[in-house]
Amino acid sequence: MSERARRVYRQLFHPRSIVVVGASNDPRKPGGRLVQNLKRNAYTGRLWALNPRGPVLDLETVTSVADLPEAPELALIVIPAPGVRPALSDLAARGAGCAIVMTAGFGEKDAAGREEEQRLRAIAEAAGMAVIGPNCSGFLTPTYAGKFAGILTRPRPGTIDLVTGSGALMDFVVEQAATRGVAFSNTVNVGNSMQMGVEDTPQPPAPTGAPPPPPTPMPSVPRLDKPGKLLRHARSLTRKGCTIVAIKSGVTGAGVRAAASHTGAMATPDTAVDALFRKAGIIRVGSREEMLDVGCALLAARGPLAGRRAGIVSSAGGPGVLLADELTRNGFELPALSAPTRERLQAVLPAEASLANPLDCLPSKDGEKTAAILQTLQEEERGRLDVIVTIDGHSGIVDEEPILEATLRAAETGPIPVVPVFSAPTSSAAVLERFKTRGGVWFTDEVMAGRALGRLLRRPSLWEAPGPPPGYDRAAVASALGDGRGPLAPDRAAAVLAAAGFRLPGQAVVRTAGEAADAAACIGFPVAMKVVGPLHKTEAGGVRLALRDPAEAAAAFTHLSALPGATGVLVQAMAEGIELILGATAEPGFGHLILFGLGGVYTEVLREAAFALAPLAPGESLDLIRGTRLLPVLEGARGRPAVPLERLAEALTRLSLLVADFPMIREVDLNPLTAAGDRLLAVDARILVEG
Repeated sequence: MSERARRVYRQLFHPRSIVVVGASNDPRKPGGRLVQNLKRNAYTGRLWALNPRGPVLDLETVTSVADLPEAPELALIVIPAPGVRPALSDLAARGAGCAIVMTAGFGEKDAAGREEEQRLRAIAEAAGMAVIGPNCSGFLTPTYAGKFAGILTRPRPGTIDLVTGSGALMDFVVEQAATRGVAFSNTVNVGNSMQMGVEDTPQPPAPTGAPPPPPTPMPSVPRLDKPGKLLRHARSLTRKGCTIVAIKSGVTGAGVRAAASHTGAMATPDTAVDALFRKAGIIRVGSREEMLDVGCALLAARGPLAGRRAGIVSSAGGPGVLLADELTRNGFELPALSAPTRERLQAVLPAEASLANPLDCLPSKDGEKTAAILQTLQEEERGRLDVIVTIDGHSGIVDEEPILEATLRAAETGPIPVVPVFSAPTSSAAVLERFKTRGGVWFTDEVMAGRALGRLLRRPSLWEAPGPPPGYDRAAVASALGDGRGPLAPDRAAAVLAAAGFRLPGQAVVRTAGEAADAAACIGFPVAMKVVGPLHKTEAGGVRLALRDPAEAAAAFTHLSALPGATGVLVQAMAEGIELILGATAEPGFGHLILFGLGGVYTEVLREAAFALAPLAPGESLDLIRGTRLLPVLEGARGRPAVPLERLAEALTRLSLLVADFPMIREVDLNPLTAAGDRLLAVDARILVEG
């Protein structure tokens, strides 16, 4: 982490001095609310109010930036838009470190506002300032309440960092979170992201000594201007132990992209975002509620899960069954409880209770029994369970507060994480409020708890960049590419693929009927013949299969060479097997998307495909393959020979390295790539190089 990054992080999140530009005595104004929030939340650094009309509350007040006794580390700007540029210029000249521009009326309004943002950015960058905003509601950190609107909660260090481009979304999430005990360490609104967006938000420096639990970053990404930076930033945080949960909004498009390949036609901007999030280890969610569910699961589980073995402790049978179904759907196992566990539980529970997993304890389960049950599980099932989910409510038979207290004690002291579900938010509101003040978090619905735990279990893995697979010759690829531009001719495309280590069927490009007959005889009948030139050969009637003698080959040449746009004819050995597609397409800012899916003529119709961001490690390629519905077919459905998945994964890794090493390749289609047992052949290849 650079010294500048350390400084920016400290000055934005833990500033030693703050000036409020536009401070006011009127609490109805943003500047008035802001200074009140700073004072009420006990900011301990040096605080100045800037107001040309005179003193503000009991604060040290100046009438201009020039009157400040020293350069502030952070400026909070809450003045009308016309005054922002002069104020920022003065702050830059005074040596201010960072600024948060809360004022609206810029790029979110019109083109003139966007132009003004660029002028503000130029001022900041010339002075080396970091600027957040404009049009943002500010920061709320353990050090200061730099927010003028919306809910203010007490930050809890080491929990969750919420970063968003929308102040309203930030407040909506915090409001919902407060009802379930979910606390935040930092809440950050970057507004219009004139200079710094969600992907630029500085990360904390690596701690010295025993580190506290890392926070869970929860960004909402309204737009993604710097995908590469987000990828690097997110992977760095994930390696440090953070789990990132993100929403990406604005993903639908009204237009259809024009592309020269099946891969390019099927890739969308949202496909690229999804692939980037998986590459970065980010759990992607689609709503505020889902984001909170995953955040709640992370806090209750004390971070990522160690495995997929779950235990259920329920005071009623029906909710336990619902949870068991959902956990199973999400890949969990519910192992039977051990004999020592059942023996100890028999001494605690009534005879009518079920000692299976789910454990149905009946509504008579009180706080004492809850403590005994959870202690038994923590002691006897350690190493056999990775998470325990409890389900309780307001039965009217027992006091629910001791139940929650026992649950919280077990969660805090036991080796197995405990995730509470409490389904009586109305009748037990006062009890839950006290549970929340002691640090408890909970779900109100057992199915949502199971679904959120499933998201943790399926959290994307981080893979490191692979080395070249056997047969991949980078120098030979460069030589084969040469100065080729646009769609590569079949012979050049074949040379590129062969240098990258792909196997191709015997083939030749011919220009006469005689050459076609000779080539077919040399390759060996039966052969396929395909027109060279048209983009989509099948639609153009440009494919002839299973030609069995020289006469058929010559006749096929006559037909194919007469098609509009034909520049030659490819004669190729017939290839049998499952038809797959492997492809690559360049996505600006992201790099290359790699495609794996169903090949052949129905590729774009059925769209059974998955994408990932190049380059792919072999394990990453395997995950991509296993994420499609083609897996049963590849494993040998209906008596077909199975395709070794490792060989297929190696081919995907090979293709990903090809486009990563040679970014001038814009699109690649291997459609079909036939798979017959361990024999993979790139039957039809299209490579488009930037012209």
